[in-house]
Amino acid sequence: MQMRPLLNWPNRAFDPGSMLADEQPEIRQGELEPSVQDAYTSRAGLINFIASQLPVWRDDSAREQKLGEVALTHQLCTFLNAAAYHSDWSHVQFRTEVPDEVHGSRSIDMTIQPLSNTSFVVEQRWLTVYDVLLPIECKRLPTPREKDRDEREYVTTEPSSSGGIQRFKIGAHGAKHPVAAIIGYVQSNTHAYWFGQVNGWVGDLVQRGSPGWASTDALRIETASITSGISTYCSKHVRINSLPPIELHHLWVSMPSS
Repeated sequence: MQMRPLLNWPNRAFDPGSMLADEQPEIRQGELEPSVQDAYTSRAGLINFIASQLPVWRDDSAREQKLGEVALTHQLCTFLNAAAYHSDWSHVQFRTEVPDEVHGSRSIDMTIQPLSNTSFVVEQRWLTVYDVLLPIECKRLPTPREKDRDEREYVTTEPSSSGGIQRFKIGAHGAKHPVAAIIGYVQSNTHAYWFGQVNGWVGDLVQRGSPGWASTDALRIETASITSGISTYCSKHVRINSLPPIELHHLWVSMPSS
């Protein structure tokens, strides 16, 4: 995966497909007109777009330095909306703290949604501006040292169910989605260190016989750049309650620690 930051936003860095038409195209025999984005294939382009923007956002001289997850995610969401406006992704919007579509009492850290009702199609159904195209969780590495916080929060928490991967595995987040993402704000140590820690926590759960966990839940590395401080990983997970499997894309960005 090649990551090209939009250092000059008007010069578009990605070409995920043709631009969208202003009018709703007609669907014939289950095929899409070239001007319509298939939601399933668009997710990969959006994940690449986010990965390319993470170092640009982190290094933005206008960005106030923050440590907290909520503040960082709010900043990132604001930045991504501005970057998308000046890119081939001007037909999407990034939002924070969005109620989950199935479990409305739970909020997703960030979502990507269409900006029009004629931008994306799933199984010949047009997604509306109210639909979520991609749910995204955001986690700090390490987990803050606070009372009742589990250091393994990126993966799981006990006895609660607020772990990053855990939420998607049990369907508490993204039950309607086959693909989701987790953004990791790496605030100490290296990406290689956290890759080992995360997979070590998964391995411990498997060894202890924790229900629903398997060695196949481990992360696999896709890309890593020491220069940009960005690495990407992928993991695939079997889910409970007859939900189909979900594929998680992990985007980690090195952040200032103070």
